[in-house]
Amino acid sequence: MSFQTPVKAILTPAQLEYFQTCPTHTEILAYIGVLNESVVGVKLSAECSQSEGVTAVLGVLDAVEATAHDIPPVENAASRFGNPAFRAFYDRVSELSPSLHETLPLPSAARSEVGTYFVEAWGNRTRIDYGSGMELNFLCWLICLERLGVLQASDHTALVVRVFWRYIRIMRILQSTYWLEPAGSHGVWGLDDYHFLPFLFGAAQLRGHKYIRPKAIHDAEVVEEYAKEYIYFACIQFINSIKTASLRWHSPMLDDISAVKSWDKVNAGMVKMYTAEVLGKLPVMQHFLFGSLLPYGGPAAEGQDQGAGENGHGHTHEGWGDGCGIPVPSAFAAAQRREGQRIVGEGIRRVPFD
Repeated sequence: MSFQTPVKAILTPAQLEYFQTCPTHTEILAYIGVLNESVVGVKLSAECSQSEGVTAVLGVLDAVEATAHDIPPVENAASRFGNPAFRAFYDRVSELSPSLHETLPLPSAARSEVGTYFVEAWGNRTRIDYGSGMELNFLCWLICLERLGVLQASDHTALVVRVFWRYIRIMRILQSTYWLEPAGSHGVWGLDDYHFLPFLFGAAQLRGHKYIRPKAIHDAEVVEEYAKEYIYFACIQFINSIKTASLRWHSPMLDDISAVKSWDKVNAGMVKMYTAEVLGKLPVMQHFLFGSLLPYGGPAAEGQDQGAGENGHGHTHEGWGDGCGIPVPSAFAAAQRREGQRIVGEGIRRVPFD
């Protein structure tokens, strides 16, 4: 197999329309579906099958977290936007990527292609921001690793409750350390400022639960108790830890979803919303990278220059649209953090919603 460096290919609505019919789109949705079904009724603490590949991947993620701890934020108190030290972190991860991928049982020729998705999963170096497109890169990294035999079908549950959840926790460290800006003025389409998939997989965990209903996210005691075992409640706890006021004001979509009667309906709705609002949105998919493992194969736009654009991130803007590239202050930047505090959670002072 001939591997290649992934590049951008979607710049126009016509190209996006083609993408929605291509095998890569089908494969991404199918993989989300498989992972989703693998965690129905499964707690974060549950015992699950974990191959040597999963253990190796967790070791790679440990190295990323250690890198973040090695590169503290620079003094940037006057700004409410991203901390420039993130670029040093990004560069260090890029430098480490080849050696980290040597620890995985990958063909050496595949390391560069697979590593591109890995590096891009941690945020955008230029804009110092993060959103659902970067989260999608992490998912694509897992897809590539499974296609190349590093991960097994028996690992699917572990990929959510061990690997993906570990990734989210590291991202919270990066978001709070480097004040990563939400990518785009809509955050992640109204779920939280950064993520989508934790809510999707989190709703799957709760499907069929005998007692907990979606409206329970408004009960502080329930949220605190179940955040330890269920990703959905952990995400609600995170939002509550950095923003005051009601979910109705700062997370109206989550508030609306809480009125749904069952987690089965919430979960099915999340899949539909991901298909439409992430895989179906040009401002997100203009950044998607295609290679030999996740090919495009569609039409090129006239005069298209892969990976370049007048805004420095692969496309042009027409009007204000979905806010791609518009700086959005980090909620963490409004918080007066205790000295040395690096991780979101207890000890982070609540900040007013703004």
